[in-house]
Amino acid sequence: MGSNQDKEDDSHLMYHGRVFDVYEGEACFPNGRKSRQSWIDHKPCIAVVPVTDAGKLILIRQYRHAVRRIITEIPAGAIDRAEESPEACAQRELAEEIGFQAKRLDKLFEGYLIPGYGNEYMYFFLARELFRLHLPPDEDEFIETLTVSFEEAEAMIKTRQIIDVKTALGICMAAAWLRQPGVHPEG
Repeated sequence: MGSNQDKEDDSHLMYHGRVFDVYEGEACFPNGRKSRQSWIDHKPCIAVVPVTDAGKLILIRQYRHAVRRIITEIPAGAIDRAEESPEACAQRELAEEIGFQAKRLDKLFEGYLIPGYGNEYMYFFLARELFRLHLPPDEDEFIETLTVSFEEAEAMIKTRQIIDVKTALGICMAAAWLRQPGVHPEG
């Protein structure tokens, strides 16, 4: 789940960054074959689908330099410290990115994002019963919020106004969770 670099192999650190490192080394496969590989060692992270008491989603729009455009997303971020739980990280990111925290935080899913070349592990949450609590955003973030219905968000996915995979997955999982018998957006 991120940062699990095996110290007994011949891997070499090629790049050290703020959020991830790049390694290169020999991979040994279960069948005994070996191959030279490069991979990203990434901090674990979270993604949160915040839903208001009225059943609306709060999305963010932020500039992503890697793709040179503003992207519509759900709040997300890296777990900054080893002692920070995924739930605490989710609450921190909500406060930094949309100015709210949640009384109810349900885990929707967890898993690897890009196992073909990285170990980034993400926890997805549904946040409900939101209350105001603002933390200053990270220095490298420029964020605007927008509030939409689930139907509008699903249409934004279909029309490619939402092109971020974690956001599309988070919205679809939250919609399915809330459609369960006995579960309602307001709690």
